[in-house]
Amino acid sequence: MRVHPGTSKVSACAPAASGRIGSIDALRGLVMVLMLLDHLRETWFLHVPVADPIDARTALPAVALARLVVSLCAPIFIALTGVAAFLFGTRHTLAETRAYLLKRGLVLMALEVLYLSELYWGVASPTLWLQVIWCIGVCMIVLAALIGLPRPALFAVGLLIVCSHNLLDPLHLQPDQPLFPVWAMLHQRDVIALPLGLVAKTTYPVIPWIGVIVLGYAIGPWFLPSVAERTRERRFMALCCLMLVAFAVLRLVNGYGDKPWFAVEGDALRTTMSFLALTKYPPSLLFLLLTLGIGALLLVALERMREASVVAALAVFGGAPLFFYLLHLTILRLLYHGAVAIWGPTQGAVFGVANYGWVVLWYVGLIAPLYWPTAWFSRVKAARHDIAWLKYL
Repeated sequence: MRVHPGTSKVSACAPAASGRIGSIDALRGLVMVLMLLDHLRETWFLHVPVADPIDARTALPAVALARLVVSLCAPIFIALTGVAAFLFGTRHTLAETRAYLLKRGLVLMALEVLYLSELYWGVASPTLWLQVIWCIGVCMIVLAALIGLPRPALFAVGLLIVCSHNLLDPLHLQPDQPLFPVWAMLHQRDVIALPLGLVAKTTYPVIPWIGVIVLGYAIGPWFLPSVAERTRERRFMALCCLMLVAFAVLRLVNGYGDKPWFAVEGDALRTTMSFLALTKYPPSLLFLLLTLGIGALLLVALERMREASVVAALAVFGGAPLFFYLLHLTILRLLYHGAVAIWGPTQGAVFGVANYGWVVLWYVGLIAPLYWPTAWFSRVKAARHDIAWLKYL
């Protein structure tokens, strides 16, 4: 079997290809479970707006803390998508890997446009939300074009994008300019007017996320069986320290990498909130340094705890992430529309709860009911290799 240039040691790759890596599934599952909290906020607490970055002077501390925690989700998931693409390539040719990435990317983009947008806003809605699933799809397609490059070149491309894309922040196009739609999808969160009265909202501009998935692919060899567990842990701990120190230094000097933070006189909590208020849309350099640095630490922790039952449970969510994503969003929208039908709008034009504690209560109550169908699908996906389309979920 011919494998592509990044995976020339076929014998070393074979064990990794024969089964899933538990720590990767557990970390992916952890961010999926955290994501549920943010989507519950968007379901029951949407009447309390959350700016990007948060306004430390006015934001509820509980919402700010939850926002910080769930900020881990997208960066870690997209980085792990790059790792998974590398591991897929250890048992497939370059052409097969590219074809898979291309098809999977197109499937994700179609799901975002044809299902998730309507799920959020109704079949007759004129809005197409180009959110994280769309973004991952685009990133996979771009990665398919890049994976033939040597690994040092992939590192260089990923680092260049992640570290320098904030230089593009001053470039802001207006809707009447010719390249506005393209730029809105690449780096400027905005609204694009489409034919037939439709609009598209580019929630996840893709340029920095392309850098993240490329870097994830470039560190894929760290998960090969030929790399000792202790060696991998040392590498990730070093990576964690490097990113967190870089974050702290850049944030303290209040220069490049994100909007400046400020001190709130007489309020240490809100000063801390300001320090940690980072831009996600698109993700700033500091946002990625902090979240991916914590992600590296979490990966080491989950590897060391791999015998724990909670890690096994998280790995179930991580073994079928797209199924869980579609399932929980569908259930949340059904619950929301059911609540509107019964009680009507309770917070202005929307239904919502008055206290964030109810959001947390819903979160705790939904994890177990969502676990069982996800576990069922994960078993089906692992057992039914004869159903080709399952690998795209």
